[in-house]
Amino acid sequence: MDKVMRLATEKGVVVFTKSSCCLCYAVNILFQELGVNPVVHEIDKDPEGKEMEKAITRLGCPAPVPAVFIGGKLVGSTNEVMSLHLSGSLTPLLKPYRTSS
Repeated sequence: MDKVMRLATEKGVVVFTKSSCCLCYAVNILFQELGVNPVVHEIDKDPEGKEMEKAITRLGCPAPVPAVFIGGKLVGSTNEVMSLHLSGSLTPLLKPYRTSS
């Protein structure tokens, strides 16, 4: 769990994914469309990936990937991110981390 929390707080928006996960890809595209370049950690390519997956689940994420952290806090997985987006609550959360254009 220490590694997950350390990585989750390194940057403003962090997403834990698996390379073959289409929902992970969709969440990353959403962030890019909203002007945010998240740090992506593909846990299936990490030697400690299985332990990281268990740690993400223990933190309360309903699905281990994608696991989205904003400002070092667990937001959740796809359902939570999409619900925030549809309600208009995601953009304000991301505002401090948008790339200037």
